[in-house]
Amino acid sequence: MIVLLLPPGLFAEGATDAGIRLTIPDGTPVQLRLTQTISSVQARVGDPLDFVVENDVRVDDRTVIRAGSVARGSVLSVKGRRILGIGGKIVIGLNSIALVSGESVGLSARKVVKGSSHTWRMIAGVAVTGLFYLPAAPLFLLTRGGTSTALKGTEVTAQIDCNTSVRSAGLQRTEQDPAGLNEMMNNLPPRVMNREGREGDMVNLVFVARKDDLQAAFARAGWVKTDAWNPVMAWHLFTQRTHDAKLPMARFYVFGRVQDYSYALPDPDAVVSRRHHIRIWKTRYTVDGDPIWAAAASYDQAIEFAKRGRILNHMIDPKVDTEREFVATDLAAQGPLHREYLKSVNPVFEAQTASGQAYQSDSRILLLDLRQAEVAAAAQPVAATGLAGPPSPVAPAAAALLQSSLK
Repeated sequence: MIVLLLPPGLFAEGATDAGIRLTIPDGTPVQLRLTQTISSVQARVGDPLDFVVENDVRVDDRTVIRAGSVARGSVLSVKGRRILGIGGKIVIGLNSIALVSGESVGLSARKVVKGSSHTWRMIAGVAVTGLFYLPAAPLFLLTRGGTSTALKGTEVTAQIDCNTSVRSAGLQRTEQDPAGLNEMMNNLPPRVMNREGREGDMVNLVFVARKDDLQAAFARAGWVKTDAWNPVMAWHLFTQRTHDAKLPMARFYVFGRVQDYSYALPDPDAVVSRRHHIRIWKTRYTVDGDPIWAAAASYDQAIEFAKRGRILNHMIDPKVDTEREFVATDLAAQGPLHREYLKSVNPVFEAQTASGQAYQSDSRILLLDLRQAEVAAAAQPVAATGLAGPPSPVAPAAAALLQSSLK
């Protein structure tokens, strides 16, 4: 009689969950990142690789793969750098991952990482040498390309291989929250890397903005896009010399990708040696449909020669927080924005640049919302107060909107 008087759904749900098989569709995406740096010099076919899952993978309202889970992969192909300026090549692939239930499923993904091509360097060498001593020109055909390096943090999107059925019992019910600031911060690398995998400048700024708004904000403040490293740039630098405001920046990497944008604000009295500069990467995350961008900003205060294999290096102001605040103040002077300090999952207090120069920080990352919408319109302009001081007050409507996006 007691059992009959209990609510009918009390046992029905448990029995139903225990008997239901949840199907994970073929091709379900899994966002991953590589956990180590590998190069075509040391890597061998078959070497095991680990990848970490960035975000929970959900089917219906159940989490089937948790963020932080480790997926297994391997090196599928390796080719070293070759003559004729051909760079090395590495092909990596995914094999499997464990579900929350403990079952293992197959993953499908391939990523090709190529080393830089030196073909144009070879052709130039042949042409110039041929003008002076033709018999020596063919020696430049032996020019080799660059080493292929797959950097730690390289993003890979894999797919579940074929329909997979798992028991729904024991799978946690979760809300389908869109990826946003929290997820991005959980997966944001604390520092950039150079091509060899050496860590350098810290990531100290985050923007929320559409591409056009981001570019317009820097343009209004007088920042210029720097040149790319190419033969045209070399000629431009030769003709402009110390007046080249678009002097290229070194190529650094976040998420295994080189920066999407490089902006500089040179000192008029020392265009080449002193300049504010920032590198910006687009992330795969959004806030209310608008992209989130990660950035590393520092101030070049002098030039140093022949250090860590480079002919020229810029020495930065070791107090990198000063440049973080300068960027915020400079952009705020041109239009409304909202700012908010975020805590890094992997805080950086003291570190070195890729060229070995020490720098210090309070480890905070500054969020700048540049959207020309309700948040930007409601936010009060940032006051040019103490560089390391607290964030400026914002209008209640702007603060509420930002807080909702952070949850």
